[in-house]
Amino acid sequence: MTFKIDSEVQSIKQRFEIVGNSDKLNNAIRVAMQVAPTDMSVLITGESGAGKESFSKIIHSLSHRKHGQFIAINCGAIPEGTIDSELFGHEKGAFTGATGDRKGYFEVTNSGTIFLDEIGEMPQSTQARLLRVLENGEFIKVGSSKVQKTDVRVIAATNVDLLTAVSKGKFREDLYYRLSTVPIYVPALRERGDDVVLLFKKFAYDFSENYKTDPIKLSVDAQEYLKSHRFPGNIRQLKNLVEQISVLSVEREINLDQLQKYLPRTGSSLPALVSKEETKDNFSERDILYKVLFDMKSDMAELKKLVFKMLDGSNNDEEILKDHKSLFKNIDSSHAQLEEYKEEKEDSNVKEPTLVIASNQDDYDSEVEDITHEMEFEDSLSLEKKEKELIIKALRKNNNKRKYAAEDLGISERTLYRKIKQYELEDL
Repeated sequence: MTFKIDSEVQSIKQRFEIVGNSDKLNNAIRVAMQVAPTDMSVLITGESGAGKESFSKIIHSLSHRKHGQFIAINCGAIPEGTIDSELFGHEKGAFTGATGDRKGYFEVTNSGTIFLDEIGEMPQSTQARLLRVLENGEFIKVGSSKVQKTDVRVIAATNVDLLTAVSKGKFREDLYYRLSTVPIYVPALRERGDDVVLLFKKFAYDFSENYKTDPIKLSVDAQEYLKSHRFPGNIRQLKNLVEQISVLSVEREINLDQLQKYLPRTGSSLPALVSKEETKDNFSERDILYKVLFDMKSDMAELKKLVFKMLDGSNNDEEILKDHKSLFKNIDSSHAQLEEYKEEKEDSNVKEPTLVIASNQDDYDSEVEDITHEMEFEDSLSLEKKEKELIIKALRKNNNKRKYAAEDLGISERTLYRKIKQYELEDL
């Protein structure tokens, strides 16, 4: 049975010119084959340019409606004021410019299949009309009161997260669950591994056949580079790339350096901290705050070891100070950055920037809060006391010469003056 299904998958690929052998692609084709004989609604998800329309054609061609009409409609390309008329038709005089009756797509494709691409862009008033068609097979033309029947299978596609749109009130929840009876996910090109190289060869061959030229080829290192690229435009972007190189490149074998000229690396796609107001000042301030928090947490364990050594009394205090000079420099620098940041904020009377964490806001806020609480707890136990003791030791060692004491502590002289004042050590 598995062999039969796999052979049918290969047959479908050849019929619809689908190139690739990735597991995710094969799984999507299998689901399309299994749901095709039914009349269930299907929701195809995937990024723009991934090939979602091909799957709607597979479903239609394998269904009992294959002899009926198939119409593909881009909901995002039809103006909001005319989409109801396009889908459901209108009566003469229904609105300005309606000089006669017009049949809509749901009437024209009776017994056929309608593919609604970019369903997330559909206005909510139209969503209510579509829901009635899906539930009862009924619709009403614009400007009419007569209920009409239609027998149409609806296949929808989207490149956005409809559940998020539902939570924001931009898409009807009941329509979402009615459409997504059977979901099919079409993988992005970067998820398909070696398929990108196969597609490159296919497009290069097609171009050479059309224009009677030699097809371009990629060196091994160029192939590896191609597979590592993200391709936000997916198959559409790759096809344009192949055609561009085929036209502009004199050489027919493309090495890595040549490919990088046509396909340069883009910025990092790793999660990042972003603010609602992307300004340079806000970013630098925010960066300092979080760096201080994490640096102080990472230094805490080492600081505890240092304190235990000093309390033990079996080690030379001067050697301890020298061994951990960088630790105290970091900690003091972190405190100084925080103090300077607070003073600047108070002077300028500027509100704290509103932050949004690109990866996961709640988890990040929770982690920062835990770090802050941990630092407050540790500070209340020993940090201030031990910091004061270290300053006293350094001053006594250097006969109250603050310049040399600051060097031993690994802090600036200005910071030492502030600490002396804070701990009331002027008369030491």
